[in-house]
Amino acid sequence: MSNRVDISNLLTEMRTLKAQTNAFQKPEALNDINRPVKLGEVQSTTKVPGFADVMSEAVNKVNGLQKQAGTMAESFQRGDANVDITDVMIASQKASVSFEAAVQVRNKLVEAYRDIMNMPI
Repeated sequence: MSNRVDISNLLTEMRTLKAQTNAFQKPEALNDINRPVKLGEVQSTTKVPGFADVMSEAVNKVNGLQKQAGTMAESFQRGDANVDITDVMIASQKASVSFEAAVQVRNKLVEAYRDIMNMPI
């Protein structure tokens, strides 16, 4: 039964990430680009999170997973009956994978920055 709970949590997290990535779709204002704008007309704008906001949120999520794994490990070491070793290991692996993914994203960003800086003008 614990596999079903983990799958449900994973699906929930995936849906949340999908909703966050939908923020990078074309803004609503660009859908009507061919429509002439009348004088005095104000178009509504939707707040799209910036790159720094998205990166900050990702780092905070990785940090949260690491803290959760540490807390679960400490609880297990203290002998808490509610914490199972499998849950501790799964939390630890989630934290490890998320950290590795964050490091890879950082490496790709640094590589892209270097490539852009080395482009001839």
